[in-house]
Amino acid sequence: MDKTDPGWELYRSFLAVMREGSLSGAARALGMTQPSLGRHMRELEETLGVSLFARSPQGLSPTDLAHELVPHAQAMASSSAALRRAATTRQDTIAGVVRITASEVIGAEVLPPMLAAFRQRHPGIVIELSLSNQAEDLLRRDADIAIRMVRPTQDALVARHVGKITLSFFAHKRYIEANGRPRTMADLTKHALIGFDHETPYIRSMRPAGLPYTREHFALRTDSDLAALAAIRAGYGIGVCQTEIGRRDPALVQLFADSFTLNMDAWVVMHEDLRRSTRTRALYDHLATAMSDYTRQHARAAGARKR
Repeated sequence: MDKTDPGWELYRSFLAVMREGSLSGAARALGMTQPSLGRHMRELEETLGVSLFARSPQGLSPTDLAHELVPHAQAMASSSAALRRAATTRQDTIAGVVRITASEVIGAEVLPPMLAAFRQRHPGIVIELSLSNQAEDLLRRDADIAIRMVRPTQDALVARHVGKITLSFFAHKRYIEANGRPRTMADLTKHALIGFDHETPYIRSMRPAGLPYTREHFALRTDSDLAALAAIRAGYGIGVCQTEIGRRDPALVQLFADSFTLNMDAWVVMHEDLRRSTRTRALYDHLATAMSDYTRQHARAAGARKR
């Protein structure tokens, strides 16, 4: 007789243990008792016929196989969450849950007023906003809508190009007063630079050749764009941020305004299957229009400043 497939609740418990690192932590996260969670782990192992944890007085230690199962269990979790979001739909009104993923800076600095305006028109929609500089998988339904700086290549995704977002060097007035203003790019090597900890292929492709802005030059290294922006605002040193976000703060000084900018293409993306979802399509169309207006306004402002 074939074994019964493990229920989703066993995989959910497994993910919690892997995420929290202990039975006690996973039990607290799920609102379960530790003995019940322990029974879930034993039942999952027995049903699968494998050993997922080495047990010792110090607790559970995941096996290599347990680590291999994590992405598959995460895919199940994403599907379960997408199912719950779909189940919130009501036929008589635009209502339910829509999950958006965006980079840290876009999600924290750009989207909030757009989402507030959308909320006024559609108060029945609950928005889940996931901020990450890692691209969440729309095919796996980690999110319903994504704001991305790279054009998606998957055929199953619907993408609308909403313009370009520029990046520039900025520093706080306090930093400039204390350390002087760099006049050329070469002068950057004499300053406290704020930059990335790990250089991704995308960052490498954007960085102009010869620019003295690599990991070995940085006085502060972080892969969090929000942390880098906060450090610029605190006067720690010189860093790169979205031009219009930097210009919002009168205490920040744009450097090399006439000679250096980087441009990022912006896209609003969703899975093609969600075009039939009234609430998802309403938010997708709203964000596409709002982001297009945002990039056009900033392009006009940049053009006016150059004149």
